[in-house]
Amino acid sequence: MKRTVLVPALLLTAFALTRWPGVMPLNFSVAYGLVFCAGAFPRRLPWWAILGTMLGTDVVLNVFYYETVIFSDYQAVNYLAYAGIFLLGRQFSRHASVSKSVAGGLLGAVLFYLITNTAAWLQNPAYAKTFADWLRALTTGVGGWPETWTFFRNTLLSGGLFAGLISAALQSVEAKEPEPEEEKEPETAPEGQAEEAK
Repeated sequence: MKRTVLVPALLLTAFALTRWPGVMPLNFSVAYGLVFCAGAFPRRLPWWAILGTMLGTDVVLNVFYYETVIFSDYQAVNYLAYAGIFLLGRQFSRHASVSKSVAGGLLGAVLFYLITNTAAWLQNPAYAKTFADWLRALTTGVGGWPETWTFFRNTLLSGGLFAGLISAALQSVEAKEPEPEEEKEPETAPEGQAEEAK
């Protein structure tokens, strides 16, 4: 199998496997970097393949592991945040350095964190709809859960790490793939030679 197909297939398989609860720490996910790189490398990681893998694993986990509704409002907010990360990735070239991809992955993680925690602040009645409680939603959260900043730390670390690793893997595939040859236009003989041929 060609590397151009094998590497994206392996990335999607690894992504699906790491979504199982307990495999990774809370909010330490391949998703942030993978979605970012789908924006930067649309030919290698088509958005529909990422969306299909994400949606398929969410439905399976909701039905067979959590035994809850197939798709929740909270997950819809997550998908909105992933769309933001994808659009951010579209602003980056596939030829960007790995360090730039890491920076993009970090920005994507910040975007995801702000969107999802702002949504939690708006939806959760435990928060007053004030600026102070919005800051609480972004830092300590509500009782009974780990403090929100720990989720942010894991989101940030995994966003930068996986964006860099996936970008490096996809760039190595592109480096090994031969560039398509440009079609050469047929050479035309000079006018004098054309006359002699007659």
